[in-house]
Amino acid sequence: MTRIGIDRVLVGTKPLTPQQVLAVARDGTEVTLADDALERIAAVRRHIDGLADSARPAYGISTGFGALALRHIPPDRRVALQRSFMRSHAAGAGDPVEPEVVRAMMLLRLRTLMSGHTGVRPQTAVTLARLLNSGLVPVVPEYGSLGCSGDLAPLAAVGLAMTGEGEVFDRDGTVVAAGPALVDAGIEPLVLAEKEGLALTNGTDGMLGMLLLAIADLHRLLDVADLTAVMSVEALLGTDRAFAADLQELRPHPGQARSAALMRAALAGSPIVASHRGDDCPRVQDAYSMRCAPQVHGAARDTVAHAETVAGRELAAAIDNPVVLDDGRVESNGNFHGAPVGYVLDFLAIAVADVASIAERRTDRMLDVHRSHGLPAFLADDPGVDSGYMIAQYTQAGVVSELKRLAVPASVDSIPSSAMQEDHVSMGWSAARKLRRAVAGLTTVLGIELLTAARALDLRAPLEPASLTGAVRDLVRAEVPGPGPDRHLAPDIAAVTELIRSGAVNSVLDREVSL
Repeated sequence: MTRIGIDRVLVGTKPLTPQQVLAVARDGTEVTLADDALERIAAVRRHIDGLADSARPAYGISTGFGALALRHIPPDRRVALQRSFMRSHAAGAGDPVEPEVVRAMMLLRLRTLMSGHTGVRPQTAVTLARLLNSGLVPVVPEYGSLGCSGDLAPLAAVGLAMTGEGEVFDRDGTVVAAGPALVDAGIEPLVLAEKEGLALTNGTDGMLGMLLLAIADLHRLLDVADLTAVMSVEALLGTDRAFAADLQELRPHPGQARSAALMRAALAGSPIVASHRGDDCPRVQDAYSMRCAPQVHGAARDTVAHAETVAGRELAAAIDNPVVLDDGRVESNGNFHGAPVGYVLDFLAIAVADVASIAERRTDRMLDVHRSHGLPAFLADDPGVDSGYMIAQYTQAGVVSELKRLAVPASVDSIPSSAMQEDHVSMGWSAARKLRRAVAGLTTVLGIELLTAARALDLRAPLEPASLTGAVRDLVRAEVPGPGPDRHLAPDIAAVTELIRSGAVNSVLDREVSL
């Protein structure tokens, strides 16, 4: 993927932008901390210190946590309380989540610390920033968050690494002990003070980070879906008339208008389309998978737009419990509940499954001799001896079926925890994890449609495709040979899928079309 192009991200009291999060998460862009925000943190911390010295119990400051909140902790046990909190809450299991997810989560938690509403000491924010800039990435197991009371176990794995315990990935991707790695990076392990265990873990930063990453990926993939769709339309001798602007205006959804405009631009000047545009063409209308592509892809685009609205609000949020208000009050609240993020994560998984489903139907049409309008069976060189792309469609269908299972909402589930104190949870982290798998699956599905459509366009020779679709076909041909006898197909699928994942296909689109 192309770099975002941001040299450094200043973290203070203002909301971060999605581009800043992507730059830090994916490009390794370093962060700096705003001096005025550090001063605000120091001033707010004095409120926490006052509550710590008070005889009146304050949750997470002089008490236990969750269902143990009624237990008052004496001052000489509070360092042990914070240490025990981080150790016990870093209770995840499973394979490590991706470094880009951990880096996004760390940055988003840092932004909340810098808001001045969590009550941490300045040195805690500085330690998290230094860990982020060091290139060390805490090992965060996949399972452990219920999406309520924050992404507790994942964020606790980060907090534990800040104290010099647990494990991290070094710059080479090797798992090493956190303590020595911090020392080698010149970072002094943090000794947590009152309230800081909660402040480091009580946020929806993991699920929000994954939402932002998915939104960025889906913007790119939906452009590719429009492109592979028109390549299939062209290869199947379909028409571009259904994509006309005046038809789209009759149903004024912005996503639909965008997809239709891209599809019209991609087919502009196509000799293949022109070859059957006359009044003597007997085909009145194309199948739904071709004709309705702007409506389906456009609905997915509008779903992404809604998710962006929610993500923007979350980027402006300061989520913790209890939280320090501007007047110095420290109040318990429910802002850590992940429902707003969990819902849109699930919504996006539904859209992803449907875009993949319609792409698979277009692919299948190109392989079926009864529906492909003159293409050889399965696009094979010698059908019967060769199977062509028959089993590539099996793989595509298998992925689409998996995407339908991943579209089942996680956010409708809830399992009570903490002795029924936390009796309704969002499962937003689970929604985010399955969306990441769905985005990867959509990339594969579009890769197979692109591979198939490129071969089908070659088989329409001597007719030539449009300028854009031809350029994308040529990009594929730089990695995968054209029609011929069967060859090992898995590497070809992987190569074309990587052209999509890397952004190479989008680069051709951006070069050829301006909307």
